[in-house]
Amino acid sequence: MSPLRALFACLLIGVATIVQAAPAPDSVYLEDLTWTELRDRLKAGQTTVIVPVGGTEQSGPHIALGKHNMRVRVLAGRIASGLGNALVAPVIAYVPEGAVSPPAGHMRFAGTITLPEAAFETTLEYAARSFRQHGFRDIVLIGDHGGYQKSLVRVAARLNRDWAATPVRVHAVEDYYQAVETDFVKALKRQGFRDDEIGSHAGLADTSLTLAVDPRLVRSEWLTRGTPPGVADGVHGDPRRSTAAAGQAGVDLIVSRTSEAIRRDLVRR
Repeated sequence: MSPLRALFACLLIGVATIVQAAPAPDSVYLEDLTWTELRDRLKAGQTTVIVPVGGTEQSGPHIALGKHNMRVRVLAGRIASGLGNALVAPVIAYVPEGAVSPPAGHMRFAGTITLPEAAFETTLEYAARSFRQHGFRDIVLIGDHGGYQKSLVRVAARLNRDWAATPVRVHAVEDYYQAVETDFVKALKRQGFRDDEIGSHAGLADTSLTLAVDPRLVRSEWLTRGTPPGVADGVHGDPRRSTAAAGQAGVDLIVSRTSEAIRRDLVRR
């Protein structure tokens, strides 16, 4: 065998050894696991799954369309890690966002994707049914967007009625979104930010929270302009004083309040 072929053979053996020796990923994300790794975790008692619901919509010229999806994925991972017995399902990225024709709400802006409410609720239902089939006992629905919170509650209530005679329960944890809408806003006011800055969509609260989770989603050049983006740009609020430090309060509140709510629900069952 030539020296070059011998070297190539050694490299192949080395790569094969590394692959064979690679441990199962230490991840809370279901997508990172093989089906047998998931089966073994279920047998070991990891029978809680968090279903994170995001949404693909405009958030002004300064925040990427995937804001809700990225935020809920990252925060669900932190919640699951803290709980210790939970895994995180793939993010549901398509949600009700208004009419298509004529376009209403965020659908007036390029990139927003919408679903009829019934189709969305069916998607949630069959995600839950899939997890029940595989052995999960607690299915937790959390959402980063305000428009579909009632759908999460309706689906959970419907399935819990159907499954009343079984040990499986669905939990619609509204505390996740309520932490953003109430406690986070109060925390920002304590930091000296005004209501007109905090806003209701793509303003300082929304932008700061996104910066704290993943700054790559925010176009910082828009935050240094003399005139803020306005309603015509899809923005309700003034994001110019947004910072990751301000947003960290929101991250901490979401993770702590949601974790507490899930633990409380699991004890009650």
